[in-house]
Amino acid sequence: MHASTLTPHAPLTTPGPQLPRLYTFRRCPYAMRARMALLQAGRAFEAVEVSLRDKPASLLALSPKATVPVLQLPDGSVIEESWDIMRWALAAPDAQGWWARAQSPANLDLVQRNDGDFKHHLDRWKYSQRYASETLTPDAHRDRALDVLLRPLEARLQSAPCLGGATPCATDLAVLPFVRQFASVEPGWFATLNLPSVCSWLNGWLVSPLFVACMYKLPAEGAIRFPSL
Repeated sequence: MHASTLTPHAPLTTPGPQLPRLYTFRRCPYAMRARMALLQAGRAFEAVEVSLRDKPASLLALSPKATVPVLQLPDGSVIEESWDIMRWALAAPDAQGWWARAQSPANLDLVQRNDGDFKHHLDRWKYSQRYASETLTPDAHRDRALDVLLRPLEARLQSAPCLGGATPCATDLAVLPFVRQFASVEPGWFATLNLPSVCSWLNGWLVSPLFVACMYKLPAEGAIRFPSL
Protein backbone atom coordinates (compact mmCIF):
# COMPACT_ATOMS: atom_id res chain seq x y z
CA MET A 1 0.00 0.00 0.00
CA HIS A 2 1.53 3.32 -1.06
CA ALA A 3 0.63 6.68 0.45
CA SER A 4 0.06 8.11 -3.01
CA THR A 5 -2.82 5.72 -3.59
CA LEU A 6 -4.58 7.20 -0.59
CA THR A 7 -4.38 10.85 -1.59
CA PRO A 8 -7.79 12.40 -2.22
CA HIS A 9 -8.75 14.06 -5.45
CA ALA A 10 -9.08 17.83 -5.82
CA PRO A 11 -12.08 19.60 -4.22
CA LEU A 12 -15.34 18.88 -5.96
CA THR A 13 -16.40 21.68 -8.28
CA THR A 14 -19.07 19.89 -10.32
CA PRO A 15 -21.57 17.25 -9.31
CA GLY A 16 -20.21 13.75 -9.66
CA PRO A 17 -21.47 10.26 -8.88
CA GLN A 18 -23.35 10.31 -5.61
CA LEU A 19 -21.14 8.93 -2.86
CA PRO A 20 -21.48 8.44 0.88
CA ARG A 21 -20.76 11.76 2.55
CA LEU A 22 -18.83 11.83 5.82
CA TYR A 23 -19.09 14.84 8.11
CA THR A 24 -15.88 14.79 10.05
CA PHE A 25 -13.41 16.77 12.15
CA ARG A 26 -9.72 16.09 11.63
CA ARG A 27 -8.66 15.81 15.29
CA CYS A 28 -11.73 13.98 16.62
CA PRO A 29 -10.72 10.40 17.52
CA TYR A 30 -14.19 9.06 16.69
CA ALA A 31 -13.99 10.65 13.24
CA MET A 32 -10.44 9.34 12.75
CA ARG A 33 -11.51 5.75 13.18
CA ALA A 34 -14.44 6.21 10.82
CA ARG A 35 -12.15 7.67 8.14
CA MET A 36 -9.61 4.89 8.54
CA ALA A 37 -12.29 2.21 8.25
CA LEU A 38 -13.69 3.74 5.07
CA LEU A 39 -10.23 4.03 3.56
CA GLN A 40 -9.17 0.53 4.56
CA ALA A 41 -12.39 -0.92 3.15
CA GLY A 42 -11.81 0.85 -0.17
CA ARG A 43 -15.07 2.77 0.11
CA ALA A 44 -15.01 5.90 -2.03
CA PHE A 45 -16.61 8.74 -0.11
CA GLU A 46 -16.84 12.50 0.18
CA ALA A 47 -15.48 14.11 3.33
CA VAL A 48 -16.69 17.42 4.76
CA GLU A 49 -14.63 19.08 7.48
CA VAL A 50 -16.93 20.48 10.16
CA SER A 51 -16.19 23.61 12.16
CA LEU A 52 -17.29 22.75 15.68
CA ARG A 53 -18.09 26.44 16.28
CA ASP A 54 -20.16 26.82 13.12
CA LYS A 55 -21.73 23.50 12.23
CA PRO A 56 -23.26 23.40 8.74
CA ALA A 57 -27.02 23.42 8.39
CA SER A 58 -26.81 20.28 6.28
CA LEU A 59 -25.27 18.38 9.20
CA LEU A 60 -27.86 19.69 11.66
CA ALA A 61 -30.64 18.60 9.32
CA LEU A 62 -29.25 15.07 9.13
CA SER A 63 -28.34 14.66 12.79
CA PRO A 64 -29.72 17.02 15.44
CA LYS A 65 -27.06 15.89 17.91
CA ALA A 66 -24.53 17.27 15.38
CA THR A 67 -21.51 15.39 16.71
CA VAL A 68 -19.06 13.98 14.20
CA PRO A 69 -18.72 11.62 12.54
CA VAL A 70 -21.99 11.39 10.62
CA LEU A 71 -22.22 9.38 7.40
CA GLN A 72 -24.97 10.11 4.88
CA LEU A 73 -25.51 7.26 2.43
CA PRO A 74 -26.63 7.75 -1.18
CA ASP A 75 -30.08 6.33 -0.35
CA GLY A 76 -30.56 9.10 2.22
CA SER A 77 -30.06 6.99 5.33
CA VAL A 78 -27.77 8.30 8.06
CA ILE A 79 -25.28 6.54 10.34
CA GLU A 80 -24.46 8.63 13.40
CA GLU A 81 -22.05 6.50 15.47
CA SER A 82 -18.42 5.82 14.59
CA TRP A 83 -18.54 2.09 15.42
CA ASP A 84 -21.61 1.70 13.20
CA ILE A 85 -19.80 3.53 10.38
CA MET A 86 -16.90 1.13 10.80
CA ARG A 87 -19.30 -1.81 10.62
CA TRP A 88 -20.91 -0.45 7.44
CA ALA A 89 -17.50 0.06 5.85
CA LEU A 90 -15.83 -3.20 6.81
CA ALA A 91 -18.45 -5.86 7.51
CA ALA A 92 -19.86 -6.61 4.06
CA PRO A 93 -17.96 -7.92 2.30
CA ASP A 94 -15.24 -8.74 4.83
CA ALA A 95 -12.86 -10.63 2.59
CA GLN A 96 -9.81 -9.75 4.69
CA GLY A 97 -11.46 -10.37 8.06
CA TRP A 98 -11.01 -6.86 9.46
CA TRP A 99 -14.49 -6.88 11.01
CA ALA A 100 -14.67 -10.58 11.89
CA ARG A 101 -11.45 -10.46 13.92
CA ALA A 102 -12.85 -7.52 15.89
CA GLN A 103 -15.81 -9.59 17.12
CA SER A 104 -13.89 -11.75 19.61
CA PRO A 105 -14.95 -11.27 23.26
CA ALA A 106 -11.51 -9.84 24.10
CA ASN A 107 -11.68 -7.27 21.30
CA LEU A 108 -15.26 -6.24 22.02
CA ASP A 109 -14.30 -5.80 25.68
CA LEU A 110 -11.33 -3.63 24.67
CA VAL A 111 -13.52 -1.32 22.58
CA GLN A 112 -16.03 -1.09 25.43
CA ARG A 113 -13.22 -0.16 27.83
CA ASN A 114 -11.87 2.38 25.36
CA ASP A 115 -15.19 4.08 24.67
CA GLY A 116 -16.32 3.88 28.29
CA ASP A 117 -14.04 4.22 31.31
CA PHE A 118 -10.87 5.06 29.37
CA LYS A 119 -12.47 7.97 27.51
CA HIS A 120 -14.08 9.13 30.77
CA HIS A 121 -10.74 9.33 32.56
CA LEU A 122 -8.82 10.64 29.53
CA ASP A 123 -11.18 13.61 29.18
CA ARG A 124 -10.87 14.46 32.88
CA TRP A 125 -7.10 14.41 32.62
CA LYS A 126 -6.67 16.16 29.27
CA TYR A 127 -9.45 18.71 29.81
CA SER A 128 -9.29 19.01 33.59
CA GLN A 129 -10.39 22.66 33.48
CA ARG A 130 -13.79 21.51 32.21
CA TYR A 131 -14.27 19.23 35.22
CA ALA A 132 -13.54 21.49 38.16
CA SER A 133 -16.08 19.71 40.36
CA GLU A 134 -14.38 16.31 40.02
CA THR A 135 -13.35 14.69 43.29
CA LEU A 136 -10.40 12.89 41.68
CA THR A 137 -7.31 14.85 40.69
CA PRO A 138 -6.32 14.97 37.01
CA ASP A 139 -3.35 12.69 37.73
CA ALA A 140 -5.64 10.18 39.43
CA HIS A 141 -7.78 10.10 36.30
CA ARG A 142 -4.60 9.64 34.23
CA ASP A 143 -3.55 6.66 36.35
CA ARG A 144 -6.99 5.07 36.15
CA ALA A 145 -6.93 5.44 32.37
CA LEU A 146 -3.63 3.56 32.36
CA ASP A 147 -5.10 0.70 34.38
CA VAL A 148 -8.36 0.54 32.43
CA LEU A 149 -6.88 0.27 28.94
CA LEU A 150 -3.18 0.77 28.41
CA ARG A 151 -1.86 -1.92 30.73
CA PRO A 152 -4.28 -4.55 29.36
CA LEU A 153 -3.39 -3.36 25.86
CA GLU A 154 0.31 -3.83 26.63
CA ALA A 155 -0.35 -7.40 27.75
CA ARG A 156 -2.30 -8.12 24.56
CA LEU A 157 0.35 -6.66 22.27
CA GLN A 158 3.17 -8.57 23.95
CA SER A 159 1.70 -11.79 22.57
CA ALA A 160 0.76 -10.52 19.09
CA PRO A 161 1.69 -7.43 17.05
CA CYS A 162 -1.91 -6.44 16.32
CA LEU A 163 -5.27 -6.71 18.03
CA GLY A 164 -6.34 -9.00 15.23
CA GLY A 165 -3.39 -11.28 16.03
CA ALA A 166 -0.79 -11.46 13.28
CA THR A 167 -2.75 -8.95 11.22
CA PRO A 168 -4.77 -5.84 12.17
CA CYS A 169 -8.51 -5.63 12.59
CA ALA A 170 -11.17 -3.01 13.23
CA THR A 171 -10.24 -2.96 16.93
CA ASP A 172 -6.81 -1.54 16.09
CA LEU A 173 -8.48 1.28 14.17
CA ALA A 174 -11.07 1.87 16.90
CA VAL A 175 -8.59 2.15 19.77
CA LEU A 176 -5.62 3.80 18.05
CA PRO A 177 -6.91 7.43 17.93
CA PHE A 178 -7.63 7.43 21.67
CA VAL A 179 -4.25 5.96 22.61
CA ARG A 180 -2.67 8.60 20.36
CA GLN A 181 -4.62 11.28 22.20
CA PHE A 182 -3.53 9.97 25.58
CA ALA A 183 0.13 9.81 24.52
CA SER A 184 0.04 13.39 23.21
CA VAL A 185 -1.08 14.98 26.49
CA GLU A 186 2.35 14.63 28.11
CA PRO A 187 4.65 12.97 25.55
CA GLY A 188 7.73 13.10 27.76
CA TRP A 189 5.95 11.40 30.65
CA PHE A 190 4.35 8.84 28.33
CA ALA A 191 7.76 7.89 26.96
CA THR A 192 8.90 6.94 30.48
CA LEU A 193 6.15 4.34 30.95
CA ASN A 194 6.95 0.67 30.71
CA LEU A 195 4.71 0.11 27.69
CA PRO A 196 7.13 -0.97 24.95
CA SER A 197 4.61 -2.99 22.96
CA VAL A 198 2.01 -0.22 23.05
CA CYS A 199 4.62 2.33 21.93
CA SER A 200 5.80 0.10 19.07
CA TRP A 201 2.20 -0.53 17.95
CA LEU A 202 1.28 3.17 18.20
CA ASN A 203 4.37 4.45 16.42
CA GLY A 204 3.92 1.92 13.63
CA TRP A 205 0.38 3.07 12.98
CA LEU A 206 1.26 6.76 13.11
CA VAL A 207 3.61 6.43 10.12
CA SER A 208 1.38 4.04 8.17
CA PRO A 209 -0.02 5.19 4.80
CA LEU A 210 -3.53 4.54 6.14
CA PHE A 211 -3.14 6.91 9.08
CA VAL A 212 -1.34 9.53 6.97
CA ALA A 213 -4.24 9.49 4.50
CA CYS A 214 -6.76 9.64 7.33
CA MET A 215 -5.11 12.85 8.59
CA TYR A 216 -5.12 14.62 5.22
CA LYS A 217 -6.02 18.23 5.96
CA LEU A 218 -9.38 19.00 4.39
CA PRO A 219 -10.39 22.48 3.17
CA ALA A 220 -12.56 24.59 5.44
CA GLU A 221 -15.40 24.52 2.90
CA GLY A 222 -16.62 22.03 0.35
CA ALA A 223 -16.22 18.29 0.01
CA ILE A 224 -13.21 16.20 -0.92
CA ARG A 225 -13.67 12.92 -2.75
CA PHE A 226 -11.52 10.11 -1.40
CA PRO A 227 -10.90 7.29 -3.88
CA SER A 228 -10.93 3.65 -2.96
CA LEU A 229 -7.59 1.99 -2.23
